[in-house]
Amino acid sequence: MRIITFGTFDLFHIGHLNILERAKSFGDQLIVGISSDKLNFEKKQFLPLFSFEERKRIISSLRCVDEVFEEESLEKKREYITKYNADILIMGDDWDGKFDFLNDICEVHYLKRTKDISTTDLKKRINYSV
Repeated sequence: MRIITFGTFDLFHIGHLNILERAKSFGDQLIVGISSDKLNFEKKQFLPLFSFEERKRIISSLRCVDEVFEEESLEKKREYITKYNADILIMGDDWDGKFDFLNDICEVHYLKRTKDISTTDLKKRINYSV
């Protein structure tokens, strides 16, 4: 089974590792789409702290990840799933229901996020402590 998931993965933290390891447990291969810097800006109105290339290097180095690619558009999920021949799409539960329309080409699962950790919260905590 080929698993695909997506994320920005800026300020890599335990929540990121948890969801990637849990995603991998659904199959044999884990393919990760990492948001381009441009896509991240379109989604969140700010650039990630680490460049796409830096985030790609971090995610590629993980034992649970088999392949990494650049996600350029949220609207291309179907295209990415087809291109990478994914059987299952895994997303965090903050996206619950938003990708159910893809059930016609793969299984869609939403995994619970790690409690009390997010990149946004980390950025706030770091800013507060400086």
